[in-house]
Amino acid sequence: MNSFAQAEIKPGTKILFANVPADGHFNPLTGIAAHLKSIGCDVRWYTAKKFEPKIASLGIPFYPFNKAFDISADPDPDKIFPERAKKKSQLSKLKFDMIHVFILRGPEYYADIQEIYQEFPFSLLVADLTFAGIPFVKEKMNIPVVSINVIPLPETSKDLGPMGLGLTPATGFFGKKKQNILRFIADKVLFAHPYRVMKKVLASYSISPGGSNVFDILIKKSTLSLQSGTPGFEYQRSDISSHVHFVGPLLPFSSKKIKTRWSDERLLQYKKVILVTQGTVENDVTKLLVPTLEAFKNSDYLVIATTGGGQTNELRKQYPQANIIIEDFIAFEDVMPFAHVYVTNGGYGGVLLSIKNGLPMVAAGIHEGKNEIAARIGYFKLGLNLKTEKPTAEQIKKAVTEVLEKPEYNHAVSALGMEFQSFNPTQLVTQHIASLLKPAGEIKRLKQRAFVSEIYE
Repeated sequence: MNSFAQAEIKPGTKILFANVPADGHFNPLTGIAAHLKSIGCDVRWYTAKKFEPKIASLGIPFYPFNKAFDISADPDPDKIFPERAKKKSQLSKLKFDMIHVFILRGPEYYADIQEIYQEFPFSLLVADLTFAGIPFVKEKMNIPVVSINVIPLPETSKDLGPMGLGLTPATGFFGKKKQNILRFIADKVLFAHPYRVMKKVLASYSISPGGSNVFDILIKKSTLSLQSGTPGFEYQRSDISSHVHFVGPLLPFSSKKIKTRWSDERLLQYKKVILVTQGTVENDVTKLLVPTLEAFKNSDYLVIATTGGGQTNELRKQYPQANIIIEDFIAFEDVMPFAHVYVTNGGYGGVLLSIKNGLPMVAAGIHEGKNEIAARIGYFKLGLNLKTEKPTAEQIKKAVTEVLEKPEYNHAVSALGMEFQSFNPTQLVTQHIASLLKPAGEIKRLKQRAFVSEIYE
């Protein structure tokens, strides 16, 4: 019996949602927000104006960035930050983004949220983990914060290497020693500058950092940190924080209303179906779409490519073959049940959907944390990790062929998909939030009753 199984959220409870303005940080929160609204909570949302139509479709009031700089105003970050274009290496760009896209926005978010509070005195903030306003709301406003982690768990662990390098767990004495050294280098050298900036920003508001890197600060400053996914898609840790909880795959809200599903008669005409996408952000089609289309054009495999709206017509002209379908967007729940392999750059939402559908993968992604996701795909035998951003057509063909021919990948992803099905994400998130909003004494009594019930079950 769960220790908070009897906890309920009172109707009318005021809850504010917030997110960094990126689809991958917004979409996983929509199902939670819609559910909380459906049970009577007064839910409102603070984020960039680009998300206003989607929030309105959920029937949720919207607060736009006011004092906060909107980093989503242009899809090209080099146009928003011209100085970013001068950075030559991916590491230097990553550190720049950590500071200018995330850390420096914290005080601006705080200023906006203080104004929102005057009109909407919320009892709880629910935000994606990278939302830099978390420490300010919890420490300065004394309001509990539930962070939703929409990437692999980034918390530092003595059992693992540093987050961000795409390392799998080491075995043996020397491997573990190397991990220790790399964690030190990552904190004290590679990502020391972003940490110093965040520490300085927080200190100016009399907030102690409480962690040795940016992600640890945000996790430690969260009252609860809820991890999208399940333990089976995360490396073993002996030191995970007690306030970090897995809640199953958090996927975008989907209306239960009857809708026209995407379909194509060719789905049943070919030997195998390959689904390939680069997500909604990556606009360089030569990285993944072109080599996959090139590898299987004129074959007895059906290739379905989704572009996210980038160069769709150009690709259709370049690949007019009968076994190729190219669309801006196809709902994955419509196509994944027919697919046999998913070729992905490692977007977390798409990967979780692939696992849910028991669909093995070929992953080719490194930047924006994709290497961490791809590393887990390879480590847990859910598919192959090509360890590159730009695979050749031959690499794609070889990897897809191996995934199709070796049953171990299907077995592993099917087993993890079953674990996914055993989690009820909206219920778990709701229970965690309910337990957090209960008075301390009532929580204690609930836990005591649950403990007694467990003894006699």
